[in-house]
Amino acid sequence: MIRLANVCKTYRVNGIAKSVLRSVNLCISETASVALIGRNGAGKSSLLRLIAGTARPNSGRITIDGTVSWPVGFAGSFHGDLTGLQNTRFVARIYGADTDELVEFVRDFSELGQHFFAPFRTYSQGMKARLGFATSMGVDFDTYLIDEVTSVGDEAFREKCETMLKHRLESRGAIVVSHSAPMLKRMCTSSIVIEGGRATWFDDVETGLRQHRENMRNLVGVA
Repeated sequence: MIRLANVCKTYRVNGIAKSVLRSVNLCISETASVALIGRNGAGKSSLLRLIAGTARPNSGRITIDGTVSWPVGFAGSFHGDLTGLQNTRFVARIYGADTDELVEFVRDFSELGQHFFAPFRTYSQGMKARLGFATSMGVDFDTYLIDEVTSVGDEAFREKCETMLKHRLESRGAIVVSHSAPMLKRMCTSSIVIEGGRATWFDDVETGLRQHRENMRNLVGVA
C-alpha cells in the first residue's frame, strides 16, 4: 500500500516558487494498475520521484508497505563510467537479486548486444531506456513506476515492453505515465488526474481521460 498524506512539492524556477503538488492525499493498493494523467509540467514525474524516494516532499508524509521500483525510463542512477554489465551487477547487489540471473535477463531483454559491455555514458537515450527498463523488470518489485518508457525505441521493442508489463501486472501493481491513451486503457484499471497541483482519483481510466480532456479545454478557454 502507498499512502500520501497532505503531500506538497514546490520548485523554485528563476527565483519564483511553483507548486506542482498541493495537499495530495492518495491511497494506492499494491495490486492496483493506475494511469497517472495530466498535461506536461503538471507534476506526474514529480509524483513518481516522490513515491520512489528519489525526491522529498516539502511537506506531508508518504508511507509505503512493500517494495517500489525506481521510475522505469529514468536512468539517472546508473553510473556513466560503468558498463551496462557493471551497472546491472550493482543493481543486483543493492536489491538482493541473483546477479547471474539478472545479468542474463537484462542482456537478453535489452537487446544491447556488445553495447552492454560499453560505458553507460556512451549510450543513446534509447539505449539508456532499454537498460533501465530491462533492469527494472528483472527485479521483483511489488509496484512498478513506469514513466513513458514504451515511447522509446522501435515498434517491436515497444510491443515487447508492453507484453512484459502485462505479464508483471498479473500479480503486481503499477503507476503508469504515458501520453498514449490506448496504452493506458490496455494496461490500467484506475486513474489519477493531476491538475493545478491537485490529484483526483478515478475508479476507471476512461473517466480520468475525460476529466483530463475537460481540464485541457478549460485551459484553452482561459488562454
